Amino acid sequence: MSDAVVKLKGLTKTFRLGFWLARKVEALKGLDLEIGAGQIYGLVGPNGAGKSTTIKILLNLVQASSGEATLFGKPPSDGHARRLVGYVPENPVPYEYLTGSEFLGLSGKLAGLTGAELDGRIKAVLGDVEMTQAASMQIRRYSKGMVQRIALAQAMIARPKLLILDEPTSGLDPLGRRQIRDLILSQRAQGTTVLFCSHIISDVEFLCDRVAVLVKGKRVHEGPLRELLKGGAARVEIGLEGLTREAVGALGAGLELVQHHEGHALVRIDEASAQELLKKAIGAGAKVTRLAQIQYGLEDLFMKAVSDAGPGVGAEVSRS
Repeated sequence: MSDAVVKLKGLTKTFRLGFWLARKVEALKGLDLEIGAGQIYGLVGPNGAGKSTTIKILLNLVQASSGEATLFGKPPSDGHARRLVGYVPENPVPYEYLTGSEFLGLSGKLAGLTGAELDGRIKAVLGDVEMTQAASMQIRRYSKGMVQRIALAQAMIARPKLLILDEPTSGLDPLGRRQIRDLILSQRAQGTTVLFCSHIISDVEFLCDRVAVLVKGKRVHEGPLRELLKGGAARVEIGLEGLTREAVGALGAGLELVQHHEGHALVRIDEASAQELLKKAIGAGAKVTRLAQIQYGLEDLFMKAVSDAGPGVGAEVSRS
């Protein structure tokens, strides 16, 4: 068995669309990834980058056009390998007329659990996701956060060695996001490997040991988060008051306008250019309301990768 929990080598996927199947969508283009045991591995990218396609291939829901994908050294079609995986989709839709405990019972039985072992696991995962009090309530009465938590509970019920989580904190309030993050960290502490796919960059930075950035079906960055961010230029965030949006834009190249509302602007610029920008802004009659250094982060790396990819970010569509 391979030491890698997940290994992708030269993975490609082309979808054919249209009545005559004349259009081709290249969702993945030679993707290489390797996820070691015990890691929380982040997968980020814009819409259409190939993240969901990658997950579906790993779950044997979609077949790759070429290349190789393995789970625990075996192909995704191997039933034993898939039994070691727990999965939470982006928009989980559990059967709404079951109660939380009934849904977990069904999930456990499908995973091969029975009797006292099943009862014990239902009780344990309900406690883990803080849903014990709502266990007898029908899922149709659950809030968005409660649905997310019961979906995570079903993914954990058979003690998977790999958790695949697709946007597990999407749509949750700050408290709900923190609870899910704490659960993910507790799973890693128990030795579970986690593949974490999210658009919420701050959650990826907080949780992940390694990160891969996908753009247009290709891996453009991959590695330990600290290494990916090392060497990135620090930026300065500046608050300005009294300038129109046009006047702010005229202050110079390299300026990022974060927001502008009723004469209040928040901009970011490279540290080396900050002093010159301040001179121009004050000369134009602006009042400086904020001045703070911000470190280069995953969001900066992500935005640069998208910018470098050029227009039409997402899967490419071509005629066959």
